[in-house]
Amino acid sequence: MRNIELKARLADWDGAPQVCERLAAAPQGEIHQVDTYFRVPGGRFKLREAKPGRTELVFYRRPDTAGPKGCDYVLEAVAPSIKGMLEDALGILAVVDKVRTLWLWHNVRIHLDEVKGLGRYIEFEAVMADGQDDSEGYDRLGTLIEAFGLQQDDMEPVSYLDLTLASPGRELAG
Repeated sequence: MRNIELKARLADWDGAPQVCERLAAAPQGEIHQVDTYFRVPGGRFKLREAKPGRTELVFYRRPDTAGPKGCDYVLEAVAPSIKGMLEDALGILAVVDKVRTLWLWHNVRIHLDEVKGLGRYIEFEAVMADGQDDSEGYDRLGTLIEAFGLQQDDMEPVSYLDLTLASPGRELAG
């Protein structure tokens, strides 16, 4: 599977829902997600526990660059009980705990994320269909960057995992 995605710090948190409404994005509600990242030699591998939602394994690779970028990923629904086995086999690298408010706009998931210990972010994920050209995803993200008034300095090049690992005073996981 493939996304074209972007993560940015969001200065106007209170105005973001109004921007979503002006875009006619469809509100999907709040999701509490706990992502447990495991130690792997390449890419990023996590167990995502979502309420409401399901528990799934996510493996992904993407460049650490600011602005829109491609991300290749695989999702697999699993039983929550697999967490202990993964911890024993791989070791926990870090845990990212967030409350995500989700909006849908065309093929783009707009996430308004409050990440414990990190702050507030906006994330766009243009979900690309098989064979669909990435340019459509980049164009849609360009429209959203403009609509939300994001600047280059707002763009976050790395994942919440990397931000968590770089956080001073963070609790070390497993």
